[in-house]
Amino acid sequence: MDTTRLGVTGPTVSAIGLGCMGMSDFYGPTDRSESIATIHAALDAGITLLDTGDFYGMGHNEMLIREALAGRPRDKLDLGQIRRAARSRSKLGGL
Repeated sequence: MDTTRLGVTGPTVSAIGLGCMGMSDFYGPTDRSESIATIHAALDAGITLLDTGDFYGMGHNEMLIREALAGRPRDKLDLGQIRRAARSRSKLGGL
């Protein structure tokens, strides 16, 4: 797996990351077992960057990733997380 550095001083991660948003929300029904299997397959393929957000499924995404990572070494894994994002117009001040 090719790698790349995030920014000038950031971590070196796999050039391909796994976006996990659809595993918890936004695109319709989800399948917990299939999502965990997808995360496992990505890790086994050398992907070290998992993209999540604390608002994906209102925390469900992080719980799902935690479950998928149980028992796996985390020293070479990077979690990209978006924080404080708004999900409704009212939270954006009516924008």
